[in-house]
Amino acid sequence: MKTKNKKAAEGLVMAFDVDPRRKVMKKKMSRRSFLKRSAVAAAAATLPLGLVEISWGQSDKRNFTFAYISDSHLTHIKGANFVRNFDKGLKKAVTECNFMSPKPDFVVYGGDLAQLGKREELDHGLEIMSRLRHPVKWVIGEHDYYLDLGQYWQEKIGRLYYSFDHKGVHFVVLNSILTYDSWINKWKSPQERMSNMARLDNPHGSPFMVGDKQIQWMKQDLSKVSRQTPVVVMSHSPLYKIFKPWNFWTDDAEKVQAVLKKFDKVTVLHGHVHQILYNQIGNISFEAMMSTSWPWPYPVSYIKKANQVPRLTVMMNRADPFHERDATGWSILNLDDGRVTNHYKLWENKDRILKYDKKLGYPIDMEYQAPATRIPPQMHY
Repeated sequence: MKTKNKKAAEGLVMAFDVDPRRKVMKKKMSRRSFLKRSAVAAAAATLPLGLVEISWGQSDKRNFTFAYISDSHLTHIKGANFVRNFDKGLKKAVTECNFMSPKPDFVVYGGDLAQLGKREELDHGLEIMSRLRHPVKWVIGEHDYYLDLGQYWQEKIGRLYYSFDHKGVHFVVLNSILTYDSWINKWKSPQERMSNMARLDNPHGSPFMVGDKQIQWMKQDLSKVSRQTPVVVMSHSPLYKIFKPWNFWTDDAEKVQAVLKKFDKVTVLHGHVHQILYNQIGNISFEAMMSTSWPWPYPVSYIKKANQVPRLTVMMNRADPFHERDATGWSILNLDDGRVTNHYKLWENKDRILKYDKKLGYPIDMEYQAPATRIPPQMHY
């Protein structure tokens, strides 16, 4: 996965530097030295890349890997019955994370563990997630929140927003799916409120926000962080405005961006949109995570209406309805030099890699660059 390991291993072999025309070594080498180097090279070829990296020694010990699972939407039917397909998606992601090599430092769950915020759904999700062999960092989604306004989440999982430091990187986790009190209080029951927030294109919905209280907390938290420290913000909704009718929208996104403006390296990772999406606004790179349940199309391609979806190398088409895992998946994220490289693990399609390009100053799709290779990663039937 990390090309520097491959190059390091290749470098051992190339150290012999055989001249193909004369079939002799360009540099004199004793038999003992040759055998010693041959043994090292042979050993390197059989080791997992993670062990090779440890053997050679990392140039930057702060580099690390973490995984990201999001938007499972586990749906309770009755008794012990849940929607099978959504269960399968989360179980598959957990299993694959457990087989990652090297092991991730932690796993992020990006929100919407439940579909309607029911205790049965959250408990069911926690039971599946308990099979992970790695620590979990939690982000709450609107489907987890609007039945009881996060009460059960806080009892069973943890805080709605917080920060932590890991190997020289400062992480900020936000509850970005708050909304106006007037909307929250107008419904006859918590169930009615939840069902109205759960729809994608509901005209009775309400835009998300981070809120002034949380933004003030964020300012105080980041006041202790130097501008050279890489900052990764994890939210459920995108912290920029994409399409209001679908609630791909955070009303006070610009306020959050203003707080992050002073830092040299900022990445925002978010769920909610169920699609491959990446963007750059000023100093902030935005990357969306996949869903393990189902995909959403892009508004611009689906209903042909103006929206703020940036120009992408390849747009992910609507999924094939006959393949239940099409356009779903999870991510492996490498953090190297303070920048996030996102390996999209697409179950029914070719994996995609999104990496920050230092020269261009924004993330690019590593696979689809030349127009001739820009083929859609999915097909319609």
